[in-house]
Amino acid sequence: MNNKAKFDTYALMMRQWSGRMNLVAPSTLNDIENRHFADSAQLADVLPRDAEIIDLGSGAGFPGIVLAILGWHVTCIESIGKKVSFLTAVKDELKLENLTIYHGRVEDFVRQMPAKTSNYVFTARAFAPLVKILDYVSKTKCRLFLLKGREIENEIKVAKAKHKFDYELYNSEAGDDFIIDIFNIK
Repeated sequence: MNNKAKFDTYALMMRQWSGRMNLVAPSTLNDIENRHFADSAQLADVLPRDAEIIDLGSGAGFPGIVLAILGWHVTCIESIGKKVSFLTAVKDELKLENLTIYHGRVEDFVRQMPAKTSNYVFTARAFAPLVKILDYVSKTKCRLFLLKGREIENEIKVAKAKHKFDYELYNSEAGDDFIIDIFNIK
């Protein structure tokens, strides 16, 4: 199955499963390709190619499953059982051998991470405020690439009051949102 067929199947599964659970806002189901796939895929332009992706609070698989389809090794972390079932069904249907699904909380996953984390990169989309994400992962010293909304400047200000880090901000190609690259976490 080529990538186009994988994305088509993924979109179909989202539409089918959304009748049973709240995967994404119903108003976005008619434009999954732009609202969710393209938004998530833009991370491919900034992520290190050798990165092992850890997607926080994956929900319907954004950006984790999109990045797995594009070839990254990804671990999707999700605590809600119904969403884990969806992620697992997508993984199985698309035969994504480079995708791992972790059913549990982010803080539990981080606690059991290996000491050597040089290739690990955290991603997230619509997961939590920046300060909360840093509360979860700052001890790992891993780099983060997060898809964030218009309130990013305020989120950075709040996070800087509690955490020390450097960052680079990129304008989103999918609207007036942003990608924030966080590194040198101290």
